[in-house]
Amino acid sequence: MRTPIIAGNWKMYKTPKEAVAFVNAIKDELNAMSGAERVVCPPYIAIPAVYTALQDTQIAVGAQDVHWEEQGAYT
Repeated sequence: MRTPIIAGNWKMYKTPKEAVAFVNAIKDELNAMSGAERVVCPPYIAIPAVYTALQDTQIAVGAQDVHWEEQGAYT
């Protein structure tokens, strides 16, 4: 049987600082979940910071497309 995947894609709505604050707020609860692979997909510019914030968890970090606008649902 395949393992379900729960993923959150934030589009282009968080700065690196906001993205880290967000994962810090949800990571304990998300990490405690079982029965599914957990993935967060922050904006491209926040990937390194979010990856660092989640290093000691079972939460994966994914990537998404890049767009020239400052923010929006462009992925």
